[in-house]
Amino acid sequence: MTTAPRTRPAVTLALGDWRPVAEMHAERADAMTAGHRARRASGERHPIDDFLYDYYGARPGLLRRWHPGPDVVLGPSPDGAPAEHAAWRWYRTDDAARVRLDVDAFLADRGDTVTYVAALLGATASRRPHTGCFGLHEWAMVYRTGDGRRRHDLPLRLGQDGTDAVIDAHPVTCTHFDAFRFFTPDAVGRNAAQLTREGQPGSEQPGCLHAGMDCFKWALKLGPAVPGDLLLDCFELATEIRSTDMQASPYDVSSLGLEAIAIETPEGKTEYVRRQRVYAVRSNELRRRLVDACLALHG
Repeated sequence: MTTAPRTRPAVTLALGDWRPVAEMHAERADAMTAGHRARRASGERHPIDDFLYDYYGARPGLLRRWHPGPDVVLGPSPDGAPAEHAAWRWYRTDDAARVRLDVDAFLADRGDTVTYVAALLGATASRRPHTGCFGLHEWAMVYRTGDGRRRHDLPLRLGQDGTDAVIDAHPVTCTHFDAFRFFTPDAVGRNAAQLTREGQPGSEQPGCLHAGMDCFKWALKLGPAVPGDLLLDCFELATEIRSTDMQASPYDVSSLGLEAIAIETPEGKTEYVRRQRVYAVRSNELRRRLVDACLALHG
């Protein structure tokens, strides 16, 4: 992948300017991952929170690692020691012990990913949010299966027959391939579109809860190109959406201290759509910032 010469000016930060930012980032990350880390130490599992770590491959240590972005140069300590970033992949150190992201090296390895992510997120943000799906993707994943195919160790709130009846009574209009691919065989044909991986850039839309959670996935894929605050903002939104996703699912989440969003009722549908609209706005702001991060690599 060829790139034009970089023209964006870099900002050099002295140790006293960037170190507190990195420390606050680590503290924020630690607070956000405290529950997961405690459960991991005791061998416990959480069917909602653990999804973000298992499915996206996130690690608490990775989340607390602060990256400044491609336009920031980190000054050394008073004794001349470079920032710890010097030992991290895709960073380089100059003769003055200043450290910054080696954009050329990063693009040589991840240039195709950067291009794909920027195009996908830009296309997604450009579309009108679709708010008529009512979270039926999770219902379609257990449609006509019995207990053997459940993805979560939780009971079904309406039982198997009641769950199947909800799908039977509603159109299924999922637009997210990575949800659609987990539909049961009987549910696949009920979806309004037969989604494919290749068609994903043409089907994603900002009203989709899973597409909103995926802002975190794309932030992880972009690695050090994403400033630390943006990564944690994506993680924060994904955490909130994940709770809503499971509250609106067919699973009984009362044992986790959560109330169901009963999407089979008019009141539940109204609440689900209300949250969708809020998440669409918030996720589109994150998409804009992620696209900006991609463009900064070519500055």
